[in-house]
Amino acid sequence: MEIRELSDSDVQEMWEINEQGLPGTGKVDEQGLLNLLEYSEISVGAYEDGELLGYVICLPPATEYGSLNYAWFNENMADFLYVDRIAVAQIHRDKGIGSRLYSHIIEYSSKQIAAEVSLNPPNLASMRFHGRFDFEKIGELHHETYSVNLMLRKAE
Repeated sequence: MEIRELSDSDVQEMWEINEQGLPGTGKVDEQGLLNLLEYSEISVGAYEDGELLGYVICLPPATEYGSLNYAWFNENMADFLYVDRIAVAQIHRDKGIGSRLYSHIIEYSSKQIAAEVSLNPPNLASMRFHGRFDFEKIGELHHETYSVNLMLRKAE
């Protein structure tokens, strides 16, 4: 498996993988994914034989991204790397791909890493996953149709 930077040519596969992860990954269209790649500080995919198996997109503070969860981190923290989404194709789950992607991000970043995990509907698997990488719950946000756990991994 190779971990490398995502490109615009990956967007169709990224969208398909994202759709397989709903509701946990959050709905986004292909243009939205292109925008996220443009805003990202680091966006990488796991590839095997040219196939995208999964990906992670991380943003620096203060981009134009309109997510309410991202806005909370911007309002409450000065410097962080925000995991907007991590997604693995359904047929490739439980093979350590998400762990390899997160390990890559953790190795890359000297900053604290912020993320959110769905609270309503609950995403217990994602909570366990983030816990394995030393993310701690620092709060909750409640929106009109969903709620999230705010997660933070302290800088090393």
